Amino acid sequence: MRTFPLSRVYQLLEPGPVVLLTTAHKGRANAMTLSWHMMVEFEPPLVACVVSDANFSFAALRATGECVIAIPARKLAAIVVNIGNASGRDVDKFTEFGLTPAPAAQVTAPLITECFANLECRVRDTRLVPKYNLFILEVLKAWRDPAQKRPRTIHHQGYGTFVVDGPTIKLKSKMR
Repeated sequence: MRTFPLSRVYQLLEPGPVVLLTTAHKGRANAMTLSWHMMVEFEPPLVACVVSDANFSFAALRATGECVIAIPARKLAAIVVNIGNASGRDVDKFTEFGLTPAPAAQVTAPLITECFANLECRVRDTRLVPKYNLFILEVLKAWRDPAQKRPRTIHHQGYGTFVVDGPTIKLKSKMR
């Protein structure tokens, strides 16, 4: 074993797939790339995510208390990175990157039809926002595109490096 830089620990623990978080505020929809998130409860499903107060989406999420987590497959990787490299202050990301917004059932933020799954969320807890920019979201409705068979998600390892999820294995488990 060798020491590993503390500034790069996140590369070892990145918890899940890179997603797109959409918001809608004052008649304007936006999408941002997000990889700092994790499940924190099963029922109701709760997701913790960090949205920097420097991001354009932060103000919309605070003001409306709702969003959509859209889960892209590998085929959208370049678009996902481009969205992360642009600011909603300067560009309409749906138009600029060719994404199709669709109305959600329970929130005003749009679904993204090109993504294989979309989770409509409402902010449930903001107590850690002032200190850590950490929101707890409750998933109100989940959507899955059955036409996208076995989508492969992308996982950020830092500095422009991503891993695509691989083969699925099945092991005996007591969880259902």
